[in-house]
Amino acid sequence: MTTKPDLIRRQQALAATLEKYRAKPFDWRGGTTCVHMARFHLRKMGHRPEKLPAIRSLLAARRALDARGWADVRAMLASMLPEIPPAAMLPGDLATADGPDGLGGILVCAGPHKLIGWHEDTAEMVVIDYDPAAVTGAFRV
Repeated sequence: MTTKPDLIRRQQALAATLEKYRAKPFDWRGGTTCVHMARFHLRKMGHRPEKLPAIRSLLAARRALDARGWADVRAMLASMLPEIPPAAMLPGDLATADGPDGLGGILVCAGPHKLIGWHEDTAEMVVIDYDPAAVTGAFRV
C-alpha cells in the first residue's frame, strides 16, 4: 500500500518535472529529451541515477544504449527499476512506449490514463491520454 508521505513525495516530484519540462520542445542538442526528463524526475524522487553521457543526437543515443547492452529505453529502465503492470502505475512512475526512431520513449505517469512526455504529433512536451495497450513497459519509481 502506498503511504501518504509517498504520495506527497510523488506529487512534489511530478510538479517539479512538469515545471521544468512543460511546453518545452524535444531537443537533442539542448539536452531536452525523454532520458534527460526521466533522470531529472528520478533525482526528484530520491534516486541517484548515473550521469548521462553527452547525448546530443539520435546516433549518440543509439551508441550510448548499445555500449551498455540495451536495445532501447525500456531495457535501460528494466535494468534499474522494478517492472509493474501499466494498470498499477502511480503518479510519478515511469512508462515506455514505442517511438518512430526505434529507441522508444520514456514518459512519466501523471495520474490515471495520463502520461507526460513528447509525442511525434507535437514538438512540445505534453500531457497525453494513453491507452494502456500502447505502453510497452511500466516501472515503479
